[in-house]
Amino acid sequence: MHVVQTAVVGREEYSFDTGKLAKQAQGSVFVSVGDTRVLVTACRSNSARPGVDFLPLSCDYIEKGYAAGRIPGSYFRREGRPSTAEVLVARLIDRPIRPLFPEGFRNELQVIANVLSADNVTDPALMAINGASAALCVSDVPFDGPIAAVRVGRVDGQLLVNPTASERENSELDLIVAVSPNGIVMVEGDANFLPEAVIVEALLFAETSAQPLMDAQRELIAKVGKTKMEVTLPEKNADLYSQVEAAVTAPLQDAIRISEKMNRYSTLDAIKADVCEKLVNEEEDNKSEIAEYYGEIKKKAVRSMILDEKVRIDGRDYTTVRNIDTEVGILPRAHGSALFTRGETQSICTVTLGTSYDEQRVETLAGQVQKRFMLHYNFLPFCVGEARFLRGTSRRELGHGMLAERGLLSSVDLEEFPYVLRVVSEILESNGSSSMATVCGGSMAMMHAGIPVRCAVAGIAMGLIKEGDDIAILTDILGDEDHLGDMDFKVIGNNDGISGLQMDIKIDGLTGEVLTTALEQARVARLHILDEMAKTISTPADDISAFAPRIYTLLINENRIRDLIGPGGKNIRQIQADTDTKIEVEDDGTVRVAASNAEQAEAAVRMVKNYTAEPEIGESYMGRVVKVVDFGAFVNILPGKDGLVHISELANRRVEKVEDVLREGDEVLVKVIGLDRGKVKLSRKAAIADQEEEAPEAAPEEAAPEMV
Repeated sequence: MHVVQTAVVGREEYSFDTGKLAKQAQGSVFVSVGDTRVLVTACRSNSARPGVDFLPLSCDYIEKGYAAGRIPGSYFRREGRPSTAEVLVARLIDRPIRPLFPEGFRNELQVIANVLSADNVTDPALMAINGASAALCVSDVPFDGPIAAVRVGRVDGQLLVNPTASERENSELDLIVAVSPNGIVMVEGDANFLPEAVIVEALLFAETSAQPLMDAQRELIAKVGKTKMEVTLPEKNADLYSQVEAAVTAPLQDAIRISEKMNRYSTLDAIKADVCEKLVNEEEDNKSEIAEYYGEIKKKAVRSMILDEKVRIDGRDYTTVRNIDTEVGILPRAHGSALFTRGETQSICTVTLGTSYDEQRVETLAGQVQKRFMLHYNFLPFCVGEARFLRGTSRRELGHGMLAERGLLSSVDLEEFPYVLRVVSEILESNGSSSMATVCGGSMAMMHAGIPVRCAVAGIAMGLIKEGDDIAILTDILGDEDHLGDMDFKVIGNNDGISGLQMDIKIDGLTGEVLTTALEQARVARLHILDEMAKTISTPADDISAFAPRIYTLLINENRIRDLIGPGGKNIRQIQADTDTKIEVEDDGTVRVAASNAEQAEAAVRMVKNYTAEPEIGESYMGRVVKVVDFGAFVNILPGKDGLVHISELANRRVEKVEDVLREGDEVLVKVIGLDRGKVKLSRKAAIADQEEEAPEAAPEEAAPEMV
């Protein structure tokens, strides 16, 4: 059955079209806004994947060049592996829908969003998230939706839903917010150090603005929604559960209070191994069942301890931040470096400065764009005490790196600082929020590198434990608290406000009251971390590293750009070759000279000025005679600039023939005595007179010392 349902969100009209395309998928929705079209499909396997205790969900977002009328720029002229931008959107699809499947659903599930047309005005990422929800809603996949996603901006103090691309350029806020029928389930975005109250207002505004999208999907369900498949949980073996509970409850109470992560893990593993050894029945093959019961009992024990005793795994209360240790300059040859340690989470961050030749060129549907600020986050297996094969950069690494990048970007003015910046975070230890350690270490490394940042930036991860009406909001969560808790809320900012935000909720959406409390608790923790960072470094270094390239900027007359470049680029290539520098020239006459040391840069700057300087009346120049005529000599005083020395200006005496004084190829000092409609009048006579005036009087000879 072919059905089209529409919804108006802000100034956009969404159209959800189902039953026409990709009809063999369990769910298929063709989403339209403006001239942008995204096809989203949902497919599941017919049976659960054996031996897994998680939902095997994969989400993919695909952009093809033809959608915007472009041919890919790769050698093969065909799209290859997903770009970073595609992976980040795929994560945005995954995060809000993953908690909304019933416990026990273990079928392979794949959601694919294909951008088939792009007008480069409408945001296809939002369409993909909303389309994924709609495709799951009309399918027989057991999905507790719908969800809806909107983008919120703030221009001139006014909140906007789904702002245009031009409005986003002037916006001090950019949040993508996904909501379910029970409230907010995901947040991702950045801000220009806005106060917490504004962020809360924006989130609640997003929740209200998303309701038309929810209503449209409910209409689709009513018209064409399929009967959902039933998920039957295996009946719990009450007797076995009781045996496991009796065996592990007492040792668990001690083990979950061990503050050191690796000791706690080894103790918990020993408890699990012991109960399995005691209760396993090979005939019944109940080992996985025992492990499942053990995990359930452990989770209950940790959550109960936090809520009932108000004590966390490592003994902290709800608001205490773990011990912080910081250091800068740990790597002598890096342009900037910092070591940030918070509890059992540690990151070493480096900063590398480059020239425009180092810009990252990113191919998008709108064309090629350049990135001058890059943050790369690496999470190698040793940081959690594991041994496993190294693969390519994971989706998690890309997502964490982009969050930290957005949080730090607001602190630096790339228009005023001409360098390309690369920040790299190597996670050396991880037990809770290594992405926020990256923010703190990255900010310190940028200051150590001499980057003129506006402020220091710090990040903190918040958690939530909720059982009925009992709620615990946790500051600086551990890895276990993230895994066993109900929320992961990362907040980045400075002393004044927030610059980055990421939130994922595993339970019913947050209320405004809980959200406000969590943000205030995060603010207090952030200020504490900033104070700790300031003990090591609080302002940028006075100068950049001696190993960093030096960039000098000067402005030349736009009309002289071609003189600097020369025929076929001859002049500028010669300057670069002679001085071992790199030179960039912009259309407005801005010239940037990059070199490995100041001496090379200054030599190149002098040559640039020589090629582009304008003669000035009263200034003297050492020139070369390029032509001799009866009435004088033409002298080249600057690249591309010749002037005439009239025969009467050659000397203080009468000159019968020019050749008596000058010949072609001679080097001669001349003075500019006139400029007339582009013609330069020179005088050798005036230059000689100036030299005679400046010559010091001969000093009297000193008497020879007497011989003794």
